[in-house]
Amino acid sequence: MPMRYFLVLILLLLKGALPAHAQITPVQPLVRVSFASSDTRFSQDQAPQVPQQNKWEATAWKGEKVQTQLLVWTKRDIGQLRVKISDLTSGKGNRIGADNGKAGFVRYVLTDEFGEGCGHRKTTDFDSSLVADPIDTVTSIAVQKNTLQPVWLSIQVPANTPAGKYKGVVTVQADKPYTLQVALTVQNRVLPPASQWAFDLDLWQHPAAIARVHGVPLWSPEHYRYMQPYYEMLAAAGQKSITTSIIDEPWNHQTYDDFPGLIKWIKQKDGTWTYDYSLFDAYVAFVMRCGIKERINCYTMIPWKLSFPYYDAGSGKDAVLVAKPGSAEYNAFWASMLKDFARHLKQKGWFGITSISMDERPMPDMQAVIELLKSVDPGWKITMAGDYHPEIEPEIFDYSLAVNWTFDAEALKRRKAQEKPSTFYTSCSHALPNAFTFSPPAEQAWLGWYAASKGFTGYLRWAYNSWVQHPAQDSRFRTWPAGDTYQVYPGPMSSIRFEKLKEGIQDFEKIRLLREEFRQKGDQQKLGELDRILAAFELPVLEKKGAAATVQQAKAALNKL
Repeated sequence: MPMRYFLVLILLLLKGALPAHAQITPVQPLVRVSFASSDTRFSQDQAPQVPQQNKWEATAWKGEKVQTQLLVWTKRDIGQLRVKISDLTSGKGNRIGADNGKAGFVRYVLTDEFGEGCGHRKTTDFDSSLVADPIDTVTSIAVQKNTLQPVWLSIQVPANTPAGKYKGVVTVQADKPYTLQVALTVQNRVLPPASQWAFDLDLWQHPAAIARVHGVPLWSPEHYRYMQPYYEMLAAAGQKSITTSIIDEPWNHQTYDDFPGLIKWIKQKDGTWTYDYSLFDAYVAFVMRCGIKERINCYTMIPWKLSFPYYDAGSGKDAVLVAKPGSAEYNAFWASMLKDFARHLKQKGWFGITSISMDERPMPDMQAVIELLKSVDPGWKITMAGDYHPEIEPEIFDYSLAVNWTFDAEALKRRKAQEKPSTFYTSCSHALPNAFTFSPPAEQAWLGWYAASKGFTGYLRWAYNSWVQHPAQDSRFRTWPAGDTYQVYPGPMSSIRFEKLKEGIQDFEKIRLLREEFRQKGDQQKLGELDRILAAFELPVLEKKGAAATVQQAKAALNKL
C-alpha cells in the first residue's frame, strides 16, 4: 500500500471514522498475469476465476513437449504484449535453450453447440459464442482493456537433455514487465521424434481449401508453396497417411470447398480407357517430401453419390457413369482402372503402401468392392472407416471404427500381429469425446489414452483442414457442429485442439514404451499398475468425470512409474 494511503488510514482510525477491526479491500491491479491450466478455454470478456499462479511446474521425458497457458487480464489497453521464455538451467550447469520455448497468442472464433450432431443447421438454431482456439505465433499483440488474452506456452525438451531439475523464467511485457517462474523436471527416459512414433494418426488433408484461402490457382507452384507448412506441421504430429481423391467429389460436395480428383479418366473413341496420373504423382511426391510417406489412401470406389465422372473423347465432353457396386457396368468401369492403376503404382514403387479407401459405406457394397479388388489383383489393400463388421474385417488392412465400437479381442490380437492399422474415429455423431471448437480441450488428449486403453493403434478424423468460409473468424458450418471440419487454421496456425491431440499422442507413445520396458524386464507389478491407470479411460467414466480430471490423474501416476 502506498505510504500516503497508509497515513490517511491512520488518521481516519485516530478520528474514529473507521472501526479498528475494519477490513481493507486491496486495490485490484490493472493488469493481472498468472499461469493456468491448458485444459480450459477462458472467456475473452470475463476475468478468469483462477488462483494466482506465479510458478509453472512440469515433468517431461527427453524429447517431449510440455505446455500450459498464461493469462493476461487487463483493465487498460496494452499496446504491445510480448512474452519471452528464458533458458532453463540445472544446478549441474546443463541448459535447455530459450529457442526450445514457444509462446503463441490464443485467438477467438465463433462456435455453436452439439445440438443433434449431424444434419443441416442454421446459425440461428443454436447458441453461439466466441471461444478460444486458434494459436497465433506473432511476436506481439495489442490487447484492449477489460479483456483476457491467453498465451499458449510450450517447451520442447531436446532429446539429448540430461535428466534433472531445470529452472527458468517467463517474462511478460505488458504495462510493465512481469516475471513468472518455471520449474521443469526432466526424467531419464527418451521420447523418440514423431517420425518414429507408432501411433497411427490419420487426419484427412484437403488441398483445394488451401488454394482458396490463400487466393492462388489450384495446383500452381504458389499452391504447393502454401501447402508445404501445413503438411510439415501435420507430419510433425506423426501423420502416417496421404489423403488422395482418385475421382472427383468422393464426398458429394459436403464440404465448403470441393475435392477435385487427382486422376483424369479418359474413355477413348474406340471404347478403351486411359488414365492420366501426372497430378496424382506430383501431389503424392510432394506430400512425401513434407514427411508424410507411410501410406497412400485413395478415395474412393464407393462415393457418397454413386456417380463417376470421366472425359469422353468420342463426344469431346465430360460424362458421368451412374452405377451400383457389383453391377456389370460398375465392375467393367473399375476393373480396367484398377488393373492399370496397380501397374502404375508398382512402377512407382508405391503399390505396397497404397489402399483403396471407403468411408462409412454399407456392408453389401463393401463386399462387392472387396470381391472386385481381389479379382483384379490380390495385392490390393483396403481402408475402411465405419461400424465394425466381423464378416469383412479380415479383408480390411486399415480399419477405423467409430468410437462406440471396439474390435473383439481375438481379431485385435491377430490384426496387431499382422501389423494392420486398427484405429478409432470420432465424427459429428459423437457429442464426446470430440474435437469441436466447443469441446473441452482435454478430450483431445483423452483420445490418445483411450487408444492405449482399448488396444487401438491410433486415431482418425475426417478433416485436418476442410475449412469453412471464414475459418479464423467463424467455425460454424451448415451441416455439422462447429469445428468439425478442421483442426488447424489458415496461416498455418495451430489450435488448442491440435496441440492437445499431440499431447495425447505423446502420452500414448510413453505408455507404449513403458509397456515394452516392463515386459522386457518381466516387471508384472508395473505392468499391472499401467493397466490400472488405463482402466479409467472408458466412455461412461468420461461422461461422468470429464476428460481433464481423468487425464491429469493418469499423467501424475504415469510420471511415477
